[in-house]
Amino acid sequence: MKKLVRITTVPESLNVLLKGQLLFMKQFFEVIAISSDEEKMLELKKKEGVSVFTVNLTRKITPLKDLKALIVMYRYLKKEKPFIVHTHTPKAGIIGMLAAKLAKVPHRLHTVAGLPLLEAKGTKRIILNLVEKTTYQCATKVYPNSFGLKRIIENMNFVPKTKLKVIGKGSSNGINTKYFKYSNIPLKLQENLKRSLGIDESDFTFIYVGRIVGDKGINELVEAFNKLSITNVNVKLLLVGKLEPELDPLRTITQEIIQNNRQIITVGYQQDVRPYFAISNGLVFPSYREGFPNVVMQSCALGLPAIASNINGCNEIIKHNYNGLIIPIKDVQEIFNAMKLFVDDRLLLNRLKINTRPSITDNYEQEFIWGELLKEYKNL
Repeated sequence: MKKLVRITTVPESLNVLLKGQLLFMKQFFEVIAISSDEEKMLELKKKEGVSVFTVNLTRKITPLKDLKALIVMYRYLKKEKPFIVHTHTPKAGIIGMLAAKLAKVPHRLHTVAGLPLLEAKGTKRIILNLVEKTTYQCATKVYPNSFGLKRIIENMNFVPKTKLKVIGKGSSNGINTKYFKYSNIPLKLQENLKRSLGIDESDFTFIYVGRIVGDKGINELVEAFNKLSITNVNVKLLLVGKLEPELDPLRTITQEIIQNNRQIITVGYQQDVRPYFAISNGLVFPSYREGFPNVVMQSCALGLPAIASNINGCNEIIKHNYNGLIIPIKDVQEIFNAMKLFVDDRLLLNRLKINTRPSITDNYEQEFIWGELLKEYKNL
């Protein structure tokens, strides 16, 4: 069997965002997964049944560590001689694609699932531009995971258009709609969870799932909800995800509101987000930038209409006034207006809800995305 190497910066990308994909590809290739954190990579080895190799990759700009990681990666790829190296995430992309090119790997593929450079300024923007451009130059194919992202990359002129392709209709991994199904979450579990979180039957609960950071629009979301909660005592905001203060801290005022507003509930990172979606009435996802957000697909698959930013990925999954509402980015008033509309107009909410699950099952079923990627591999 030919060797397929998949590389991400952190193991969570393999364990969660690409869950099941390596196990599927194992039927057709000898699969090797590379990422940081040896303990978590050993967990992945058990789950997906693939070989693993650990390289110390960081999500920050760390030149010396990055150079060391490049040398380790190059030596490993030179020894293993894979047919394909496929990278995800910016740091894994630059290190993996450089190492693969130096090791003369014939097929070097990179998936783009978001562009941090879009929100960067000054020297940081120059560095990130260079990183992205170098990654694409070293790659033989580049896969933006949404059509909007493909257009952005084309407009930046970082890579010849012939190198770019969106797999299927978008998304890096699709979604397991049998797993993300409302009927799978027992009502007793939902009742117990509501009780433990202090959510009443009369409450309208908004949910956000993802990293609790500035780039995800949390500052604006919290400000908008705080305004809504002053006149609506029966609304709750459920924040599911971990803070990353070292990478993208929230404003001080935002942190204070989260701490002091009793209608805001934080539960941290959750391995299984389905019960939290199940006890909610609508998703709010005001992110500044995305590739193709899994959270929005999960929400719709579970029958939850979404309020989402007018950015690539989000505006491909959510059709305005069909399965959710599309709002401008960084606009507190528009987030507030959309949330208030959800609370006040239940007829609209129910109409949107009817279309949520079919919009996912018809377009983003996981097996379809895996099959389309496999076709790409087999055509190399």
